[in-house]
Amino acid sequence: MAERTPWSLSGALRGMFAKKTIDETTWDDLEDALIHADFGPDVTEEVVDDLRAKVERYKTTDPKDLQRMLREGIEERLAKLDPTLKLTERPAVVLVVGVNGVGKTTTIGKFARFLRTYDRKVLIGAADTFRAAAVEQLATWAERAGVDIVRPQAQGQDPASVAFQTVEKAKNEGYEIVLIDTAGRLQTKGGLMDELSKIRRVVEKQAPIAEVLLVLDATTGQNGLAQAEAFIEHAGVTGLVLTKLDGSAKGGFVLAVQDKTGIPIKLVGQGEGIGDLTGFTPHVFAQKLVG
Repeated sequence: MAERTPWSLSGALRGMFAKKTIDETTWDDLEDALIHADFGPDVTEEVVDDLRAKVERYKTTDPKDLQRMLREGIEERLAKLDPTLKLTERPAVVLVVGVNGVGKTTTIGKFARFLRTYDRKVLIGAADTFRAAAVEQLATWAERAGVDIVRPQAQGQDPASVAFQTVEKAKNEGYEIVLIDTAGRLQTKGGLMDELSKIRRVVEKQAPIAEVLLVLDATTGQNGLAQAEAFIEHAGVTGLVLTKLDGSAKGGFVLAVQDKTGIPIKLVGQGEGIGDLTGFTPHVFAQKLVG
């Protein structure tokens, strides 16, 4: 039996743009495809309305023009926010936050490897001290990435003290970038946000925090965003990292999440390998999404 090709937006659009002319079914198909790709109803409506107006203005009936306009429109929307990582401080301290299960630990390992390719001296702090497994998993990723790690000296050690020790070591030993893992869940949401605030206060006594990166699982779409709202509200998030963005089936979530949060996407993970995390480039992403 032939293997079924997974659905992707670019695949769905290919047939639409291969037609001879733009007609009413084109708009229906486009709307369905964008909804399927997790753009969400609001963004889908805005994108389609914008395209209808442009097609009318330029008096075109060529689907290839529509494809180009869609790609340019998506790129323009994504480029409204600056995806540049702010890592000029020395040490540049990055807090990585997010609910458990989104790929936070693996993201830190991949990010460390990404930074190592630029010859940066990186130190990881294992401040998710509530889960022994998280510390062990992070240590494995640190080893794979070829970077050093500061572990808790005892299970359940105060996370803020681990963060403090990590930044202290970085300053004393000339590390350029510090990545600090944080807990994704405590008994109460309030407790978790208090814990993050404490980590921030302790770190900022020694060095400014360069970035607070929120990790989101792209496959969970709008639910993932709802889960992350407390972090956005309380943790001073400066950038988003989207994991599990394999293919373009859920690519529309990228637009929806930037629109809803007003926070730029700075990194995207598109596979399981240690090298599968890259900086976010609106032009490349729009090209990949639309074809």
